[in-house]
Amino acid sequence: MKANLREIFSKKGADTKRESVLIVDDNKNMRGLLENVLRFEGYETASAINGKEALEMFAADWKPDLILMDIDMPVMDGYQTCEAIRDNKEYNSIPIIVLTAVYDKSVIKKVLTIGANDYISKPFEPEELLARISAHITRKRLTEERDRLYNQAKEYNIRLEQEVKERTWEIEDTQDATIIGFAKLAEYRDPETGLHLERIREYCKLVAGKLMTNKKYMDLINKKYIDSIHKSSLLHDIGKVGIPDSILLKSGKLTSEEFEIMKQHSKIGGDAISEAENRLRNKRVSFLAMGKVIAYYHHEKLDGTGYPYGLGGDKIPLSARIMALADVYDALISKRVYKEAWSHEATIEVIIKDSGRHFDPDVVDAFLKLKDEFLKISKRYKSEG
Repeated sequence: MKANLREIFSKKGADTKRESVLIVDDNKNMRGLLENVLRFEGYETASAINGKEALEMFAADWKPDLILMDIDMPVMDGYQTCEAIRDNKEYNSIPIIVLTAVYDKSVIKKVLTIGANDYISKPFEPEELLARISAHITRKRLTEERDRLYNQAKEYNIRLEQEVKERTWEIEDTQDATIIGFAKLAEYRDPETGLHLERIREYCKLVAGKLMTNKKYMDLINKKYIDSIHKSSLLHDIGKVGIPDSILLKSGKLTSEEFEIMKQHSKIGGDAISEAENRLRNKRVSFLAMGKVIAYYHHEKLDGTGYPYGLGGDKIPLSARIMALADVYDALISKRVYKEAWSHEATIEVIIKDSGRHFDPDVVDAFLKLKDEFLKISKRYKSEG
């Protein structure tokens, strides 16, 4: 069927397309025919007589929406041109329709294999040509729009993730400041303890990390748990702010009555943190939860003879069992007005002796594997005087 150009040209809509098509053909008449068909349809056109000239046009920072290309051309034929375009990431998404006068399956297979999107045999029907061009350009536009939206979504997600990270850092900084602020209240009441808080938090972090390798605690201890005990251990003696100076700062041994009052610091601390926690909207994931547990139970003993509640065994939370050993170790190796500092070796002997009575054997076992690290920490954060 012969082409009815008038009918085709009359189909041009009011909204003129602005897509561009590059015609690559060494036949002047063919280039002219294609230009006329495409321009009347509303496309912008440009022409090249061979592949080399077409690539030079690309080099001038111009990129068409589609390429119509002959195969047999001098200087640089359609095969070479197609391969060159597909090898360039900047241009390889441009649809290529090959125009060939030879209907040979091997030729068609070759041009499609090297990167052409479609082929049309010469002579061609304008309706078919325009339909193929429209389909490929539409597909290209949809692909570009998809990629644009994908990149926008990706950029948005990156920005959102960064904002979440920054917000998380702000929250964590606020939580850390709150915990340290609470802890320092007790430390200021009893300045003799020096760098006790710094040593304690490092001891607890070490032991928790070692217990994480124990199958018994793998489901409980993770990086978040270790980070939490590192921070929350600072709150263990916050309740001392409620103990009278006459008892807290006494240079000699406490009387039995005074010791009963001193023992109340565990409950005072736990209750204070609990009251603060109750004011939080999300109590289930409170950053104060572990600090509260440690404050309440770090003086409990495995055999049930501790205080304030006389808990025993696994009824004592693990974080408090870890804290119990760390606190005793630091108290023994530190000098106080009422005692001299014990040696590292003598302190180890006491802890081993009280394993199963005062201390959890699993915690003691972890400590013994870390005893050299404990000594390094005690020296690194050695109190002055």
